This record gives sequence, structure tokens and C-alpha cells, in this order.
Amino acid sequence: MNDKYREDLMAALDVVPSGSSIAVGGFGSSGRPDALLNALCDLDKRDLHVIVNNVGDDYTGIGRLVVEGRLRRFTGSFPILQTFYDDYFAGRVELELIPQGTLAERMRAGGAGIAAFFTPSAAGTMLSDGTFPLTYADGRPADHLPAKELRDFDGRPHVLEHGITADFGLVKAHQGDRLGNLRFRLSARNFNPLAAMSGRTTFAEVEQLVAVDAIAPDDVHLPGVFVKHVVMTAAPVPASAEYTASMRGAA
Repeated sequence: MNDKYREDLMAALDVVPSGSSIAVGGFGSSGRPDALLNALCDLDKRDLHVIVNNVGDDYTGIGRLVVEGRLRRFTGSFPILQTFYDDYFAGRVELELIPQGTLAERMRAGGAGIAAFFTPSAAGTMLSDGTFPLTYADGRPADHLPAKELRDFDGRPHVLEHGITADFGLVKAHQGDRLGNLRFRLSARNFNPLAAMSGRTTFAEVEQLVAVDAIAPDDVHLPGVFVKHVVMTAAPVPASAEYTASMRGAA
């Protein structure tokens, strides 16, 4: 048996170098792999390119990475945290904004080995015509997302989108076994399987570590072939005290 369970979460995740691209599961705080995200912070990983549906609205999870200045680039749909926008307009982080359905399909495509696909989403908008600011400098746009190839299908314009593959995937499951087979719960299933598929090396934190064969084959939401390491989950840890104090002072 290829036992993928790792008792020491910190030691297992320390293989992630600063500068990595990381696909992260979760839908808001539902199914967010906080134990893994906290470990990235505690291991002082920086300059990260995070691919995730949303930043969140507090200083846990992705928000902790933001407030501690660990992001180089955010690829996703809903960066609603004000601190993120402060960094974006100050030129400290790049923003690749993607429609939510397109993000899901790009991650799935990358995991399935599909190089690219056409979609009508974002056609005719600044997300596809080369005018959306990727970065800012001195209060002005410094660089832009590149214009995307446009093609007509059945009289409707479509844009070319590329599949996403990340160096690592971080996900959270309700149940998992030592082979890496995972079962998610309710809305936590939305992006977690996709993030796991798109990561070249995927870590899964699980709420319940169950025996092999405890999850019925028809109930496996993600097969273990997509998962390299399995760890147990832990309670969320907020941002460091000095950052929390600074945020309160700025409010």
C-alpha cells in the first residue's frame, strides 16, 4: 500500500519553496485548507502565486497570506479583502481576475491534460481585450493582462483560455484515507477537487482519516491518484499579533 498519510504536517509541507504557484481549494471559508495555509505562513513561505476562487473577508486562510505580505500574484474571481486591494494598487501584488466558471474549468482542464479551450465568458470585456491592469505603480496601471485570442462560434464571440497547472495543490476534505481517496462535504466540494487536480503535487488535509475501503467507491469525490500527501486538519490560526494590531489601527 502506498501510504500517503504524514503525521508531521510542517515537515511534509516544507518541500514547498517560496516563489511557488499554489492552487487552493475552498468556497469562501467552506472547505478552505487552513491548516496547510497556516503552515505556509509558519514556515515563512513568500513570493507565492495563489490560484483560488476568493481571498476571503478576514485575516485567516488566504487573508493571512495577504496581510503578512506573502503573495506575489493572485489568480481568482473574488479578491474582496480590502487589504488585498491596498497591496494591489500600491504595486505589491499582481491580480489576474477570472470569471468564476472559467476559473473552475481552467483548473479542471489543467488537471485533465487539456491545454486550452474556448468560452464566451469575458468576450468583449477588459478581461480579454488587454486593458485590465495586472499591476500598478505610482498609482497608475503598470502592466496589463495580455489580450486573448478571439474566435466566433455559431455567431457568438469566444475567447481562448488556457488550462491551469500549479506547482502544488492545497485542499481540504471531510474524509480521506491513507491512499489519498477523498470525500468532500456540501459546498466544500466546489473547488477542492479542481485545485487538487491542477496541482502537480497535492496536499490534502482531512477532518476524518478513515480506513482504506471505508469510503465506498461511488462516494469517492477525488481518487487518490491526484493526491500525494494526506495530513490531519487543525483549527484556523489568525494573522500575527502585530499585523492584527496594525489593521485595527488603520480602521
